[in-house]
Amino acid sequence: MPKGKVIALLTDFGLDDNYVGTMKAVIAGINPKACVIDLSHAVQPQDILGGAFLLNASYKFFPKGTIFVVVVDPGVGGERKIVCVQTRDYIFLSPDNGILGPVTAQEEILSLVEVSNTKFFLPNVSSTFHGRDIFAPVAAHLSLGLKPARLGDNLEELKKIDLPRPKVSTGGTLTGEIIYVDRFGNLITNIDDNLIKGAGANISSITIGDKKIGKLITSYQDGHSGEPVALIGSPGHLEVAVNCGNASKSLNCSRGDKVTVKFVRS
Repeated sequence: MPKGKVIALLTDFGLDDNYVGTMKAVIAGINPKACVIDLSHAVQPQDILGGAFLLNASYKFFPKGTIFVVVVDPGVGGERKIVCVQTRDYIFLSPDNGILGPVTAQEEILSLVEVSNTKFFLPNVSSTFHGRDIFAPVAAHLSLGLKPARLGDNLEELKKIDLPRPKVSTGGTLTGEIIYVDRFGNLITNIDDNLIKGAGANISSITIGDKKIGKLITSYQDGHSGEPVALIGSPGHLEVAVNCGNASKSLNCSRGDKVTVKFVRS
């Protein structure tokens, strides 16, 4: 395993405090040649579902062999386990709180171990900052070639959460919900492109909350300034946006709100 291995960080730490920088410092102290990429540190605090969505939408774009360090950890210091999951192409370090569920639904798990071998932790482990004291040093050691099996005992099961799934009715309607709101206020739904294509019909209307959006367009600029538009965004999901605006604020919508897509057959 090359010393320049990629380590990707996904946390809810934000960038106002010293947390992210300290994690990077620990990694650099163990493997200064590691390539550390910030996937995101803007997950909302304790938002396991939001972290799961971001990871699932992003991980396949990373080089094979990337080590993902996922620290959205409301149970830090408690009884929750820390796990290391190895798939064919990646390694994932995370609390065992379900955040890896959408990824492992697509990836075959080759090994699943509990991270418990203190040899690879910092000497003094805080009960509130496992990102620094456990996740960062373990990721750095893995980037130097440490085998996951040395981290602890095998586990039989991984806790999982699933992203909400849309419902398909026989009357030509898809009912889904908003599962993520990005910093632009775009409302990303759980209705993916494959579901829309699989309907085999043209979209007649898209409704979010009590607002009818109209037909699907190709890009943000296809709508007038300030106009709500619906399109397939970069994660491959239906999203509602406002051209040069904020859809979440303009439409007063947030995660969990219902989205309905109606089809008409030509």
